[in-house]
Amino acid sequence: MIGAVPALLAFSFLVTALLYASVGFGGGSTYSALLALSGLDYRLLPLVSLACNILVVLGGSIRFARAGLVPWKKALVIVALGAPASFVGGLTPIKEVTFLTLLGVSLVLTSLTMLIPVRKSVDGAPTMLARWMPIAAAPLGYLAGLVGIGGGIFLAPLLHLARWNEARGIAATASLFIFVNSLFGLAGQMLKNGPDLFGQAIGAALPLLIAVVIGGQIGSLMASRLLPPQWIRRLTALLVLVVGIRLLAGL
Repeated sequence: MIGAVPALLAFSFLVTALLYASVGFGGGSTYSALLALSGLDYRLLPLVSLACNILVVLGGSIRFARAGLVPWKKALVIVALGAPASFVGGLTPIKEVTFLTLLGVSLVLTSLTMLIPVRKSVDGAPTMLARWMPIAAAPLGYLAGLVGIGGGIFLAPLLHLARWNEARGIAATASLFIFVNSLFGLAGQMLKNGPDLFGQAIGAALPLLIAVVIGGQIGSLMASRLLPPQWIRRLTALLVLVVGIRLLAGL
């Protein structure tokens, strides 16, 4: 079990939530990696990280919806394909070495993904790839439920490359994708591990949940105004890369 949460771990969660929220993501993979490096039972990592994801992206998803930025017809197709796969991923038994390897590789890929330039506008008609974007939702959803990520950080660059929608619509879709995947993945993890274990994990991790709420609010409301978004993405990518390499090096 988690035991007493060190102040440094809570601060790391706050910073992670701040950085990810400022660029529209949840940070689930990094939460899982930080918990793995802290020595937490690997079976509990997705429970905590998915709960953190939900808290971080909830506010952003609501703001996108209220602003009318979600392309609902197209977004719901992607979400509907990703959510069941995330639930199945949460239910899937997995060995510790396999789990940590997938998590480490996901972090390294995440860091590379965050270095892909994001244009403020998407010029031109959608490419031929745009119609195939829903296919990516299922494997990303499965990975989300399996190791405790949202999947939006991988989905968004694909949507940009395909010129699937304008930039704000893509950001809104990625946020919704993360939120719903995290809910369904958490439900699968709860069924696999039992509600008692979930309650114990979340109760012990309460300081971490509070930390990500604070960090997520600061990130979504202030961080992008203090630093250029591209620098925030680079800083986040560096953090994720360091954590991912450290995790893989310990296997």
